[in-house]
Amino acid sequence: MSEQLTDTPDPITPPVELSRLAHFPVTFFAIVMGLMGLTLALHAGAPAYPWLLHASSLALLIGAAVLLVIAGFYIAKAMRYPAMVAEEWHHPVKIAFFPTITVSLLLLATAIYTYSPLLAEWIWLAGVAGQGVLTIAVVTGWISHRSFQVGHLTPAWFIPAVGNVIVPVLGARLGYIETSWLFFSGGMIFWIVLLTLVMNRLIFHDPIVARLFPTMVILIAPPSVAFLAYVSMTGEVDGFARILLYAGYIFAALVVAQLPRLAKLPFALSWWALSFPLASLSIASFRFSQLDGSRVHQTIGVIVLAVLVVVVVGLVYRTGKAIMRGEICLPE
Repeated sequence: MSEQLTDTPDPITPPVELSRLAHFPVTFFAIVMGLMGLTLALHAGAPAYPWLLHASSLALLIGAAVLLVIAGFYIAKAMRYPAMVAEEWHHPVKIAFFPTITVSLLLLATAIYTYSPLLAEWIWLAGVAGQGVLTIAVVTGWISHRSFQVGHLTPAWFIPAVGNVIVPVLGARLGYIETSWLFFSGGMIFWIVLLTLVMNRLIFHDPIVARLFPTMVILIAPPSVAFLAYVSMTGEVDGFARILLYAGYIFAALVVAQLPRLAKLPFALSWWALSFPLASLSIASFRFSQLDGSRVHQTIGVIVLAVLVVVVVGLVYRTGKAIMRGEICLPE
Protein backbone atom coordinates (compact mmCIF):
# COMPACT_ATOMS: atom_id res chain seq x y z
CA MET A 1 0.00 0.00 0.00
CA SER A 2 1.53 3.25 -1.09
CA GLU A 3 1.45 6.02 1.49
CA GLN A 4 1.32 8.96 -0.95
CA LEU A 5 0.15 11.98 1.01
CA THR A 6 -0.52 14.49 -1.76
CA ASP A 7 -1.45 14.53 -5.42
CA THR A 8 1.67 16.57 -6.20
CA PRO A 9 4.99 14.81 -6.71
CA ASP A 10 7.56 14.99 -3.95
CA PRO A 11 10.73 16.85 -4.94
CA ILE A 12 12.84 14.11 -3.32
CA THR A 13 12.15 10.50 -4.27
CA PRO A 14 13.85 8.08 -1.87
CA PRO A 15 15.74 5.23 -3.47
CA VAL A 16 13.67 2.06 -3.55
CA GLU A 17 16.60 -0.14 -2.52
CA LEU A 18 16.61 1.26 1.03
CA SER A 19 15.30 -0.99 3.80
CA ARG A 20 11.78 -0.66 5.20
CA LEU A 21 13.23 1.12 8.24
CA ALA A 22 14.16 4.04 5.99
CA HIS A 23 10.50 4.44 5.06
CA PHE A 24 9.17 4.14 8.63
CA PRO A 25 6.87 7.24 8.69
CA VAL A 26 6.56 9.84 11.41
CA THR A 27 2.79 9.47 10.92
CA PHE A 28 3.01 6.27 13.00
CA PHE A 29 2.95 8.47 16.11
CA ALA A 30 -0.70 9.21 15.28
CA ILE A 31 -1.36 5.63 16.41
CA VAL A 32 0.01 6.50 19.84
CA MET A 33 -2.21 9.59 19.98
CA GLY A 34 -5.22 7.40 19.24
CA LEU A 35 -4.36 4.80 21.88
CA MET A 36 -3.61 7.43 24.52
CA GLY A 37 -6.82 9.22 23.61
CA LEU A 38 -8.72 5.97 24.15
CA THR A 39 -7.00 5.55 27.52
CA LEU A 40 -8.05 9.02 28.65
CA ALA A 41 -11.59 8.61 27.31
CA LEU A 42 -12.06 5.37 29.24
CA HIS A 43 -10.70 7.08 32.35
CA ALA A 44 -13.04 10.05 31.85
CA GLY A 45 -16.03 7.72 31.80
CA ALA A 46 -14.94 5.86 34.94
CA PRO A 47 -16.72 8.15 37.46
CA ALA A 48 -20.04 7.12 35.92
CA TYR A 49 -18.98 3.57 35.02
CA PRO A 50 -16.23 2.41 37.45
CA TRP A 51 -15.40 -0.74 35.48
CA LEU A 52 -13.97 1.47 32.73
CA LEU A 53 -11.03 2.24 35.03
CA HIS A 54 -9.64 -1.27 34.54
CA ALA A 55 -10.02 -0.96 30.77
CA SER A 56 -8.25 2.39 30.94
CA SER A 57 -5.29 0.86 32.81
CA LEU A 58 -4.97 -1.87 30.18
CA ALA A 59 -5.18 0.66 27.35
CA LEU A 60 -2.47 2.72 29.05
CA LEU A 61 -0.09 -0.24 29.19
CA ILE A 62 -0.72 -1.06 25.55
CA GLY A 63 -0.36 2.57 24.48
CA ALA A 64 2.89 3.04 26.40
CA ALA A 65 4.32 -0.15 24.90
CA VAL A 66 3.37 0.96 21.38
CA LEU A 67 4.94 4.37 22.02
CA LEU A 68 8.22 2.74 23.05
CA VAL A 69 8.23 0.48 19.97
CA ILE A 70 7.43 3.26 17.51
CA ALA A 71 9.89 5.65 19.15
CA GLY A 72 12.56 2.96 19.02
CA PHE A 73 12.05 2.37 15.32
CA TYR A 74 12.02 6.08 14.51
CA ILE A 75 15.18 6.75 16.54
CA ALA A 76 16.84 3.88 14.68
CA LYS A 77 15.72 5.43 11.41
CA ALA A 78 17.08 8.82 12.43
CA MET A 79 20.46 7.28 13.26
CA ARG A 80 20.68 5.03 10.19
CA TYR A 81 18.92 7.21 7.61
CA PRO A 82 19.04 10.86 8.76
CA ALA A 83 18.45 12.05 5.19
CA MET A 84 15.07 10.30 5.18
CA VAL A 85 14.04 12.11 8.35
CA ALA A 86 15.12 15.37 6.74
CA GLU A 87 13.03 14.46 3.68
CA GLU A 88 9.97 14.02 5.89
CA TRP A 89 10.68 17.32 7.63
CA HIS A 90 10.78 19.14 4.28
CA HIS A 91 7.64 17.41 3.02
CA PRO A 92 4.77 19.95 2.89
CA VAL A 93 2.29 17.57 4.57
CA LYS A 94 4.42 15.28 6.73
CA ILE A 95 6.02 18.20 8.59
CA ALA A 96 2.73 18.75 10.44
CA PHE A 97 2.97 15.23 11.91
CA PHE A 98 6.23 15.81 13.79
CA PRO A 99 4.38 17.37 16.76
CA THR A 100 2.53 14.06 17.17
CA ILE A 101 5.73 12.94 18.93
CA THR A 102 5.46 15.55 21.67
CA VAL A 103 1.67 15.34 21.77
CA SER A 104 2.09 11.62 22.51
CA LEU A 105 4.32 12.51 25.47
CA LEU A 106 1.81 15.05 26.78
CA LEU A 107 -1.01 12.51 26.53
CA LEU A 108 1.12 9.84 28.21
CA ALA A 109 1.88 12.23 31.07
CA THR A 110 -1.82 13.04 31.47
CA ALA A 111 -2.73 9.34 31.44
CA ILE A 112 -0.21 8.27 34.11
CA TYR A 113 -0.78 11.26 36.42
CA THR A 114 -3.23 9.25 38.52
CA TYR A 115 -0.65 6.52 39.05
CA SER A 116 2.58 8.53 39.40
CA PRO A 117 2.29 12.33 39.60
CA LEU A 118 6.06 12.84 39.79
CA LEU A 119 6.82 10.76 36.70
CA ALA A 120 3.91 12.42 34.90
CA GLU A 121 5.36 15.85 35.66
CA TRP A 122 8.78 14.96 34.23
CA ILE A 123 7.24 13.50 31.07
CA TRP A 124 4.97 16.55 30.79
CA LEU A 125 7.94 18.93 31.07
CA ALA A 126 9.75 17.05 28.31
CA GLY A 127 6.63 17.16 26.16
CA VAL A 128 6.13 20.89 26.77
CA ALA A 129 9.74 21.71 25.86
CA GLY A 130 9.54 19.63 22.70
CA GLN A 131 6.12 21.01 21.77
CA GLY A 132 7.35 24.58 22.09
CA VAL A 133 10.38 23.91 19.90
CA LEU A 134 8.41 21.98 17.27
CA THR A 135 5.64 24.58 17.10
CA ILE A 136 8.12 27.35 16.35
CA ALA A 137 10.04 25.13 13.92
CA VAL A 138 6.95 23.98 12.02
CA VAL A 139 5.42 27.46 11.75
CA THR A 140 8.82 28.80 10.67
CA GLY A 141 8.84 26.11 7.99
CA TRP A 142 5.39 27.16 6.86
CA ILE A 143 6.29 30.84 6.50
CA SER A 144 9.72 30.24 4.94
CA HIS A 145 10.50 30.92 1.32
CA ARG A 146 9.55 27.49 0.03
CA SER A 147 6.40 27.30 -2.06
CA PHE A 148 3.26 25.59 -0.79
CA GLN A 149 0.31 24.63 -2.96
CA VAL A 150 -3.33 24.62 -1.94
CA GLY A 151 -3.35 20.81 -2.18
CA HIS A 152 -0.79 20.61 0.61
CA LEU A 153 -3.20 22.17 3.12
CA THR A 154 -5.28 19.65 5.08
CA PRO A 155 -6.77 19.49 8.59
CA ALA A 156 -3.54 17.69 9.58
CA TRP A 157 -2.05 21.18 9.82
CA PHE A 158 -4.09 21.57 13.02
CA ILE A 159 -1.83 19.09 14.85
CA PRO A 160 0.73 21.69 16.08
CA ALA A 161 -2.12 23.87 17.36
CA VAL A 162 -3.84 20.93 19.06
CA GLY A 163 -0.56 20.05 20.76
CA ASN A 164 -0.39 23.49 22.33
CA VAL A 165 -3.88 23.37 23.83
CA ILE A 166 -3.21 19.90 25.28
CA VAL A 167 -0.51 21.42 27.51
CA PRO A 168 -2.94 23.02 30.03
CA VAL A 169 -5.03 19.87 30.47
CA LEU A 170 -2.43 18.53 32.88
CA GLY A 171 -0.36 21.69 33.30
CA ALA A 172 -3.07 23.44 35.31
CA ARG A 173 -3.29 20.50 37.73
CA LEU A 174 0.48 20.50 38.11
CA GLY A 175 0.42 24.21 38.99
CA TYR A 176 2.00 25.59 35.81
CA ILE A 177 -0.77 28.15 35.30
CA GLU A 178 1.10 30.80 33.32
CA THR A 179 2.76 28.21 31.09
CA SER A 180 -0.65 26.71 30.48
CA TRP A 181 -2.16 30.04 29.46
CA LEU A 182 0.85 30.73 27.21
CA PHE A 183 0.43 27.52 25.22
CA PHE A 184 -3.36 27.83 25.23
CA SER A 185 -3.11 31.32 23.72
CA GLY A 186 -0.70 30.19 21.03
CA GLY A 187 -2.80 27.16 20.18
CA MET A 188 -6.02 29.17 19.90
CA ILE A 189 -4.40 31.81 17.66
CA PHE A 190 -3.01 29.20 15.27
CA TRP A 191 -6.28 27.26 15.31
CA ILE A 192 -8.33 30.29 14.24
CA VAL A 193 -5.87 31.17 11.48
CA LEU A 194 -5.60 27.61 10.21
CA LEU A 195 -9.36 27.03 10.44
CA THR A 196 -9.88 29.98 8.10
CA LEU A 197 -7.30 28.64 5.65
CA VAL A 198 -8.63 25.08 5.76
CA MET A 199 -12.26 26.13 5.25
CA ASN A 200 -11.19 28.29 2.30
CA ARG A 201 -9.35 25.31 0.83
CA LEU A 202 -12.33 22.97 1.36
CA ILE A 203 -14.88 25.34 -0.15
CA PHE A 204 -13.08 27.00 -3.03
CA HIS A 205 -10.55 24.40 -4.19
CA ASP A 206 -10.33 20.76 -5.25
CA PRO A 207 -11.39 18.12 -2.70
CA ILE A 208 -8.78 16.56 -0.42
CA VAL A 209 -7.19 13.50 -2.01
CA ALA A 210 -8.69 10.19 -0.92
CA ARG A 211 -5.71 9.01 1.15
CA LEU A 212 -5.80 12.18 3.25
CA PHE A 213 -9.57 12.60 3.42
CA PRO A 214 -9.83 10.88 6.86
CA THR A 215 -7.91 13.86 8.30
CA MET A 216 -11.21 15.76 8.01
CA VAL A 217 -12.09 14.25 11.38
CA ILE A 218 -9.26 16.29 12.93
CA LEU A 219 -11.61 19.30 12.70
CA ILE A 220 -13.30 17.95 15.85
CA ALA A 221 -10.16 17.92 17.99
CA PRO A 222 -9.10 21.59 18.48
CA PRO A 223 -12.33 22.91 20.04
CA SER A 224 -12.83 19.74 22.10
CA VAL A 225 -9.31 19.82 23.54
CA ALA A 226 -9.52 23.59 23.98
CA PHE A 227 -12.65 23.06 26.11
CA LEU A 228 -10.77 20.61 28.34
CA ALA A 229 -7.82 22.99 28.64
CA TYR A 230 -10.01 25.98 29.41
CA VAL A 231 -12.04 24.31 32.16
CA SER A 232 -8.82 22.87 33.62
CA MET A 233 -7.48 26.41 34.02
CA THR A 234 -10.72 28.09 35.13
CA GLY A 235 -12.44 25.24 36.97
CA GLU A 236 -15.88 26.14 35.64
CA VAL A 237 -18.11 25.96 32.60
CA ASP A 238 -18.91 29.45 31.36
CA GLY A 239 -20.15 30.80 28.04
CA PHE A 240 -16.79 30.52 26.28
CA ALA A 241 -16.39 26.93 27.43
CA ARG A 242 -19.79 26.10 25.98
CA ILE A 243 -18.84 27.72 22.67
CA LEU A 244 -15.77 25.48 22.45
CA LEU A 245 -17.64 22.27 23.29
CA TYR A 246 -20.52 22.95 20.94
CA ALA A 247 -18.10 23.89 18.18
CA GLY A 248 -16.74 20.37 18.59
CA TYR A 249 -20.27 18.99 18.22
CA ILE A 250 -20.87 21.08 15.10
CA PHE A 251 -17.69 19.80 13.45
CA ALA A 252 -18.66 16.26 14.49
CA ALA A 253 -21.97 16.71 12.67
CA LEU A 254 -20.11 17.88 9.57
CA VAL A 255 -17.92 14.78 9.76
CA VAL A 256 -20.95 12.50 10.11
CA ALA A 257 -22.26 13.99 6.87
CA GLN A 258 -19.05 12.80 5.18
CA LEU A 259 -19.43 9.18 6.34
CA PRO A 260 -20.71 7.89 2.96
CA ARG A 261 -17.49 9.06 1.30
CA LEU A 262 -15.29 7.85 4.16
CA ALA A 263 -16.82 4.38 3.96
CA LYS A 264 -15.66 4.01 0.35
CA LEU A 265 -12.00 4.84 1.00
CA PRO A 266 -9.25 2.18 1.21
CA PHE A 267 -7.29 1.82 4.42
CA ALA A 268 -4.20 3.97 5.01
CA LEU A 269 -2.33 5.19 8.09
CA SER A 270 -4.25 8.45 7.77
CA TRP A 271 -7.31 6.55 9.05
CA TRP A 272 -5.80 6.80 12.54
CA ALA A 273 -6.81 10.47 12.34
CA LEU A 274 -10.30 9.29 13.36
CA SER A 275 -9.26 8.09 16.81
CA PHE A 276 -7.93 11.03 18.80
CA PRO A 277 -10.63 13.55 17.75
CA LEU A 278 -13.35 11.10 18.82
CA ALA A 279 -11.53 10.57 22.11
CA SER A 280 -11.27 14.30 22.77
CA LEU A 281 -14.99 14.80 22.07
CA SER A 282 -15.93 11.95 24.40
CA ILE A 283 -13.68 13.27 27.20
CA ALA A 284 -15.03 16.80 26.77
CA SER A 285 -18.61 15.52 26.99
CA PHE A 286 -17.86 13.54 30.17
CA ARG A 287 -16.08 16.54 31.68
CA PHE A 288 -19.01 18.86 30.95
CA SER A 289 -21.36 16.32 32.52
CA GLN A 290 -19.23 16.17 35.67
CA LEU A 291 -19.06 19.96 36.03
CA ASP A 292 -22.65 20.75 35.01
CA GLY A 293 -24.48 17.59 36.07
CA SER A 294 -25.88 17.08 32.56
CA ARG A 295 -27.09 13.55 31.87
CA VAL A 296 -27.44 14.44 28.18
CA HIS A 297 -23.74 15.17 27.85
CA GLN A 298 -22.89 12.02 29.77
CA THR A 299 -24.95 10.03 27.28
CA ILE A 300 -23.17 11.75 24.40
CA GLY A 301 -19.85 10.86 25.99
CA VAL A 302 -20.86 7.19 26.27
CA ILE A 303 -22.05 7.05 22.65
CA VAL A 304 -18.88 8.66 21.30
CA LEU A 305 -16.76 6.40 23.51
CA ALA A 306 -18.52 3.32 22.13
CA VAL A 307 -17.87 4.52 18.59
CA LEU A 308 -14.25 5.21 19.52
CA VAL A 309 -13.72 1.67 20.86
CA VAL A 310 -15.12 0.19 17.65
CA VAL A 311 -12.98 2.50 15.52
CA VAL A 312 -9.75 1.75 17.43
CA VAL A 313 -10.36 -2.02 17.33
CA GLY A 314 -10.96 -1.76 13.60
CA LEU A 315 -7.86 0.37 13.07
CA VAL A 316 -5.67 -2.01 15.07
CA TYR A 317 -6.96 -4.93 12.99
CA ARG A 318 -6.46 -3.15 9.66
CA THR A 319 -3.01 -1.87 10.64
CA GLY A 320 -1.90 -5.31 11.78
CA LYS A 321 -3.24 -6.82 8.57
CA ALA A 322 -1.36 -4.24 6.48
CA ILE A 323 1.87 -4.91 8.39
CA MET A 324 1.53 -8.68 7.91
CA ARG A 325 1.00 -8.16 4.18
CA GLY A 326 4.05 -5.88 3.94
CA GLU A 327 1.93 -2.92 2.85
CA ILE A 328 3.45 -0.50 5.37
CA CYS A 329 6.77 1.39 5.12
CA LEU A 330 6.97 1.31 1.35
CA PRO A 331 8.76 3.91 -0.82
CA GLU A 332 6.47 6.49 -2.35
